[in-house]
Amino acid sequence: MKKCFIVAWVGALAFTLSAQLSTVSACTNFIVGKKASVDGSVLCTYSADDYGMFQKLAHYPAAKHPKGTMRTVIDWDTNEYRGEILEAEETYNVIGNINEWQLTIGETTFGGREEMVDTTGILDYGSLIYITLQRAKTAREAIDVMTTLVEQYGYASEGETFTICDPNEAWILEMMGCASDRKVSKERTVWVAIRIPDDAICGHANQSRITTFDQKGKKAYGKWAMINGKGDVLFSKNVVSYARKMGWFSGKDEDFSYNVAYAFPDFSGRRICDARVWSFFNRYADGMDRYIPWAEGIDKNAEVMPLWVKPNKKLSVHDLEEAMRDHYEDTPFALDSDIGGGIWEMPYRPTPLYYTVDGKKYFNERPTSTQQATFVYVSQMRSWLPREVGGILWFANDDGNMAPFTPVYCCTTEAPRPYNTPGADELNFSFDNAYWVQNWVSNMVYPRYSLMFPSLKAVRDSLDNSYFRAQKEVEDKALTLEREGRVTFLTSYSAEKADQMLARWQQLAQYLIVKYNDMILKPEENGQFTRTKHGLGSRPVRPGYPEKFGRQLVKQTAGKFLIPEQ
Repeated sequence: MKKCFIVAWVGALAFTLSAQLSTVSACTNFIVGKKASVDGSVLCTYSADDYGMFQKLAHYPAAKHPKGTMRTVIDWDTNEYRGEILEAEETYNVIGNINEWQLTIGETTFGGREEMVDTTGILDYGSLIYITLQRAKTAREAIDVMTTLVEQYGYASEGETFTICDPNEAWILEMMGCASDRKVSKERTVWVAIRIPDDAICGHANQSRITTFDQKGKKAYGKWAMINGKGDVLFSKNVVSYARKMGWFSGKDEDFSYNVAYAFPDFSGRRICDARVWSFFNRYADGMDRYIPWAEGIDKNAEVMPLWVKPNKKLSVHDLEEAMRDHYEDTPFALDSDIGGGIWEMPYRPTPLYYTVDGKKYFNERPTSTQQATFVYVSQMRSWLPREVGGILWFANDDGNMAPFTPVYCCTTEAPRPYNTPGADELNFSFDNAYWVQNWVSNMVYPRYSLMFPSLKAVRDSLDNSYFRAQKEVEDKALTLEREGRVTFLTSYSAEKADQMLARWQQLAQYLIVKYNDMILKPEENGQFTRTKHGLGSRPVRPGYPEKFGRQLVKQTAGKFLIPEQ
């Protein structure tokens, strides 16, 4: 495989640079198999990232549809009309990216070869996710639904990696269209789906992660076997032949690598994308130093980072939340070693990721936690509980580092109002909307991060911990109810936690503007701002430059501001 990888480098570099630069800024997914989690849950995450993006918490109620009903498809990214498809006669309740059967689907866009985009396709990646959640009960069934739909109606997006999980299995599916010219090819998509081992963790972050795969062994089956529950590797019959026909692969079938042929991991695919996966692996697995050269993206002969690794401990929902808050802390990619973070060492960088100075091109590190996230979740799926109770979307309507994750149960029949607020959108602020209130707070904190973030973190963690503490009691109560009662109770509980979070975040916003107004600190005692004996606010503290930044400033200005000895 490595030989094929090196040979392909030069030929593939040109197309991947142009195809991937537009997409590398997007999303991040992490996956935990049921034997790798602390309680036997299957866990997965999703950060939906794009500049200026505003998304409500999606809700599609369960429904019955007359045979022959047509469904309109609106592109998830652009809001453009794409066409119509035949509606399923029965559809399931979907809240966010989880449905009433605990099936969860997320994604990251890897782009790949631009010439493969099918402009005649009806189904974009976002529509495909939510339509499938309404039609499938299990991960295998979801793969069948997704691949059947795109073969029938065409796939309109760039290359995509989908996370597809249920309470028992975790899969990734990578898919690309087969261009638009039906005279050249009658084929519609090329795809591979691989089951992640139960005792492993996996991730993808805008770079195709599937390389070689079992095409003939006992784990590899044709599409007919999906519903029968066979096979850990599934793929389209044309996945190798299409690459041969297009002149992108000429070796033996067993040497075929999906991403080398269709979405080569160039510098941006590794440093900007795979480095996020490396950081996740590095948190929870041993021996990841060997893959630093891969994540750095410079060494063409670097050892390829594996699709999954075995963790050195069993992971919890909290661990996944922390992974979604990652800024490469304590790694070679940490963002605290240069002036890019400003005076107060913000672990964020302005976009775009690439910039030019004196004719030379440079890049910013791109961590998992990013300011342009519109929502982040950790999905928890538990096979041993009734499905209404077993599935939870731990949801944050902003950058996951700057917000708590409130519980939204998979049976929820109405999106909590803070996550689906009438009148709120990307151009209309609302004090009743979680996205806007949380972004209001975040954008106060970003520029003075080291100064203000501890106050935000204290509230964030207090809320997160309160949800975890209440979980058993809430679920024990739900288990005493009949199914309809559970649905009502857990829908109400999900709404209550979202409302409480929003109220606490509004309070936090007011606190921050008082505490840190004009780059000072108002003194506190026992959680209250202090006053003088005459009733005025106590004299504020002026923190000045952090010591580290002060040294950098002195070095850069070469004594310009040195006070001369008298």
